[in-house]
Amino acid sequence: MQGKKTQNDAENACSVQHTAAYLRLIGVPELPPLTSPFDPGYDFATFKSHLDQSSHLMSIVKISMACWIIANEEITRQKIVAASKHGVPTVTGGGPFEIAVAQDLLPAYLDLCADIGVTRIECGEGFTDLLLEPGDVIRLAEERRLEVQFELGKKHTGAFQENEQGNLNCSFADRFAKAFGLGVITFEAPNKQSQFALLDCFGHDVHLSNVRLEELLRVEIYRRGLHSDAFRRENLRPARPATMHATRN
Repeated sequence: MQGKKTQNDAENACSVQHTAAYLRLIGVPELPPLTSPFDPGYDFATFKSHLDQSSHLMSIVKISMACWIIANEEITRQKIVAASKHGVPTVTGGGPFEIAVAQDLLPAYLDLCADIGVTRIECGEGFTDLLLEPGDVIRLAEERRLEVQFELGKKHTGAFQENEQGNLNCSFADRFAKAFGLGVITFEAPNKQSQFALLDCFGHDVHLSNVRLEELLRVEIYRRGLHSDAFRRENLRPARPATMHATRN
């Protein structure tokens, strides 16, 4: 029996030559990209370095706030091309959309987004009121081959008064998950507290956005149960592989 264990250990050691193989060995689930990080205006080298390192973990990159509109346009275009080369779509933040609507210049904004090359625009009523019909916004975007996502909630006041203290109300969030499904809804999680709380609540499959690029890997090790706090949680801890049980018999 000791000989069998030694043989199994040797076979496992020989098969683990890369990180992906090791993750499978210890029971970490293989997951699709489920985090949408945001670029708040990093230089191109920093942005590209994060793509080189972590693009396989990115569902879509948000070119956030209005920074991309006042930055050197050529650099903005280079960022979008770089993301595309890594197979990562791009989305603009909701702020420029709201300003364009308030200024009655939505078509001009959509023309710009289409020409810059982003995949999707984010719409919302975070600090303004959307007086256009949603169907009209979607039609205008689709005419320019742009996808649309909508941000629910106000920046300063709004409908989420049941959660005024900034702590996650899991039962409240679960109502949205049940209504739309985890495959559709995305939760904005801009800080460690919100990121970990949402993963604790929903497990591996919750889609998170507004994660800073430099925090993406931290979120993803937590998602996979490789963080000390996540490993203690049954819904995140890697399953014990059958091979591990076999080597102990």
